[in-house]
Amino acid sequence: MKPIVANKNGRISFLILKSYNFAALSASWPTDARKIMMKQIAIFASGTGSNAKNIIEYLNKRSNSAAKVCLVVCNKPDAGVLNIAANNKVPSIIIDKEKFFRGNGYVDELKAANIDFIVLAGFLWKIPSVLIKTFRGKMINIHPALLPKYGGKGMYGRFVHEAILANKERESGITIHFVDEVYDNGQIILQATCVVDENDTPETLEKKVQVLEHRHFPAAVAFLATL
Repeated sequence: MKPIVANKNGRISFLILKSYNFAALSASWPTDARKIMMKQIAIFASGTGSNAKNIIEYLNKRSNSAAKVCLVVCNKPDAGVLNIAANNKVPSIIIDKEKFFRGNGYVDELKAANIDFIVLAGFLWKIPSVLIKTFRGKMINIHPALLPKYGGKGMYGRFVHEAILANKERESGITIHFVDEVYDNGQIILQATCVVDENDTPETLEKKVQVLEHRHFPAAVAFLATL
């Protein structure tokens, strides 16, 4: 994996994309083509929804955007992301665990909403195979570490940052990847890094990683959703 952007704050690396300027690529399409190709996105989230907020606002502010967040899917009725959806007039649904894992994975509801692309933004349930098959190559996730390190079941949020600090890693970052049937295993699209300092705590490292998430995730979603 060869980094194509490097600076004192870290690097950005790509495994399947050769150009990082996602926003410029989508902006270059003719207006009529964007209208024809407008893609509808569903964001799955379980928490406060900071990434969901940034993605929604990023797409709403771009008059030439070829994608739009049309649904927020959440598994917690008290999650902050539901307030973000309401404030931005985005419909939301709260999903039932039994139906999600033993039913049809809400495929019918997503199809009824004409969803083209799914973004996992802090969604803590494993995605059932029926949903992955339906949206194969049209579902991405962001992970708060440099996969394949610190991925898998139980590796989310603070647990990731604690493990990185415990192992005295010198860098961390984010990984944007496609979703498959295995936790954090899908094809990697983009990785961006940050330096881990000796005096970092899980809280300070989390903030560094969130800066990378908010910087790179919205533009990546805007481009990938239209492929």
